Amino acid sequence: MTGTLVVETQGGVRVVTLNRPDVLNAFNAEMGGALADALRDADRDAAVRCVLLAAAGRGFCAGHDLREEQAGSLGDVLRARYNRIVLLMRTMEKPVVAAVNGVAAGAGCNLALAADLRIASDRASFIEAFSRVGLVPDSGGTWLLPRLVGLARAFEMMLLAEPVDAATAERIGLVNRVVPHEELMPRARELAGRLADGPTRAYGLIKRAVEHNLSVGFRGALEYEAYLQDVAGRTADHREGVAAFLGKRAPVYRGE
Repeated sequence: MTGTLVVETQGGVRVVTLNRPDVLNAFNAEMGGALADALRDADRDAAVRCVLLAAAGRGFCAGHDLREEQAGSLGDVLRARYNRIVLLMRTMEKPVVAAVNGVAAGAGCNLALAADLRIASDRASFIEAFSRVGLVPDSGGTWLLPRLVGLARAFEMMLLAEPVDAATAERIGLVNRVVPHEELMPRARELAGRLADGPTRAYGLIKRAVEHNLSVGFRGALEYEAYLQDVAGRTADHREGVAAFLGKRAPVYRGE
């Protein structure tokens, strides 16, 4: 835990909370480094079976803190900070859930998009704010956003830089669920807990398959699925799932 980040573990859920509420959790170097370290630790810790990314205060993340003194070019900052974070989220073979409590802007918007599932408060909003200051969407936004909402919506968000409210975000597929603001964290913890109790190895292989198959042809995707199914079929969770099905009971997965 640092001043800019709060980390706690509840059961198999690692809750990572951005903690710069006075600046809407805008990223500085300290928070960026702490988040990368926390994600890497969660990835390596076998007891952690789901990561829940949350935020303190009234905003999720306002993106890069423009008041921070910058060492090096913008590209250098991306490579050293944001790219590491979103890559960890996308490649971690555990589910990552983002609980979006308020505005998610710029790199903060794309941080939310890098999660596997997004649950949003009805007060949340999303804005690809980059063009407002003459910049290009980064932190994976140009890759993630079109795949979530389609090219037309993605270009609209990136070129016009207008906020998208929670209801619209749910309608266009930007988020999975919208809940009343006061229910956000209880519902997010419930969802993360459900995932933490699931077949962790299978979830990880699903993430691996989706990431790989977004960039290959159909035949290649079929072959990669067959390969991963061989891997999944040898897991203890698969054996437990079959035994539970045949025994007409609820499975007890151990993430193995």
